[in-house]
Amino acid sequence: MPITSGIAMPRLLAALLLAASTLATAQAPAPTARTRGTVEKADAASLVVKLKNGETMTYVYADNFVVSEVLPVEPAMLQAGTFIGTAAVPGADGSLSALEVLVFPEAARGTGEGHGPWDSQPGATMTNATVSSIAAGNGARTMTLRYKDGEKTIRVPDGVPIVTVKPGDRSLLVPGAKLMVISQVRGGQPTALRVLAGRDGFEPPM
Repeated sequence: MPITSGIAMPRLLAALLLAASTLATAQAPAPTARTRGTVEKADAASLVVKLKNGETMTYVYADNFVVSEVLPVEPAMLQAGTFIGTAAVPGADGSLSALEVLVFPEAARGTGEGHGPWDSQPGATMTNATVSSIAAGNGARTMTLRYKDGEKTIRVPDGVPIVTVKPGDRSLLVPGAKLMVISQVRGGQPTALRVLAGRDGFEPPM
């Protein structure tokens, strides 16, 4: 059996490390993206969406593609103990004002729990948390939200969209339907993992 020389061994080790690094990079999951727009066309093979910036994007479907319907609910759905997600923006004094509130179904409690940046507009944040208290005031409700790492107080002005989600299907993907697409690039193609869609022209506010 040939013996690897002292010179060849470092080269062999370097090659193995490079191969391992390349494999790890190849196996790393692609980042997800959120895009918002209007359905132009949907068929069994692809989904064509006109984005808010005027561009058109064509998606193929993931094998586990999911459609959820977004629909408005009454403000009374915001109660202590409810698990919600809310996009908000800071005011001049640093306090957070909601742009929308999503009341999660009980089965989805804990989804994405925490607080971080959101891409609906510059400076926006998203907080997914449990409502620990809520108080009505002059033209707004004020929620105290608790999540695993902290707490936020967010003002919900009257008229801010309050919605929930329920299971949907591809019948929602008609031309003109408003939606948000959660996608990844897979095999070089934009691939829709999940769609949040409104019915009869309702626009998901997230």
